[in-house]
Amino acid sequence: MKPYNILISGGGTGGHIYPAIAIANEIKLRFPDANFLFVGAKDKMEMEKVPQAGYEIKGLWISGIQRRLTVDNLSFPFKLISSLNKAGKIIRQFKPDVAIGTGGFASGPTLIMANRKGIPTLIQEQNSFPGITNKLLSKKANKVCVAYDNLERFFPADKIIKTGNPVRQDLLSIHSKVDEGKEFFTLDKTKKTVLVLGGSLGARKINQLIESNIDFFKNQEVQVIWQCGKLYFDEYKKYNEIDNIQVHQFINRMDLAYAASDVIISRAGASSVSELCIVGKPVIFIPSPNVAEDHQTKNANSIVEKHAAILLKENELATFPIVFETLLKDKGKQESLSENIKGLALPSATSDIVNEIEKLLKK
Repeated sequence: MKPYNILISGGGTGGHIYPAIAIANEIKLRFPDANFLFVGAKDKMEMEKVPQAGYEIKGLWISGIQRRLTVDNLSFPFKLISSLNKAGKIIRQFKPDVAIGTGGFASGPTLIMANRKGIPTLIQEQNSFPGITNKLLSKKANKVCVAYDNLERFFPADKIIKTGNPVRQDLLSIHSKVDEGKEFFTLDKTKKTVLVLGGSLGARKINQLIESNIDFFKNQEVQVIWQCGKLYFDEYKKYNEIDNIQVHQFINRMDLAYAASDVIISRAGASSVSELCIVGKPVIFIPSPNVAEDHQTKNANSIVEKHAAILLKENELATFPIVFETLLKDKGKQESLSENIKGLALPSATSDIVNEIEKLLKK
């Protein structure tokens, strides 16, 4: 039997790229001789991250539509036609057995053309509130793998399978890595540790919040692992000189950072939320309000309404010291948040998604 050809498209942010890579890695474990090709958007981070993970990628000239009138919007129809043509050409040459979309600009044209050619398609939707691309693609897709309940409003009910989001497999064993994590980050074992995550690029409002509360953290006798992001590192690295504060542009050993932490402050991107459910530590979500359909707030709310995390909106950050201090002093609250968020984890998501892909391949 000839090896399977697997076409995967997703990108724009780590939240679309890392699930795509996790899915590819799992397929590769099951079918070591399979051929893989990724399709991304030119100039987006997938063009760098996918080859780093060992996979080939081709780029389309595509971007999103801005919400206001811009020159980019005027060029959108040309970009779309160019991308549909190029995606069609990629499909003719690569002859995929299945096409998988994890969201992002490039997955639209890629899966539209795959559907036109009669290739089975699967969408993996990370968020509790889907973007317009996946809503449109779901009409023709064979399967839609989701991470949240109640998505029948957006997708055909008979195609939905609740699998959860793919997460890094090294997170499944973090509870045995607490000492290793504290040593790796040279932490004081007698102090509580706060982990601050703003996503790979960083989050301005979260960074400003931490900067304005450095004395407060000192008074609380906590230590801070602060991932400020690529865009902000030059601005905030000076705080590395302060005892018990360490500023990182990016954290390569997220498993050890999670293991070493007692409380986590985080954005509420879909991948982060899924990871934090597996990590099972008390979380304060500060969602970005500047994303499509305010989906981060919706992601966070789906956890908060199950009493499994705390939500602090950007316009409520003045109350942060009270919220944080209350949580830090309430051991019972910390334990109940931990238990409840762990109960929402779907650790076999990657495997469950690939089971569905395997069914499409074997048809």
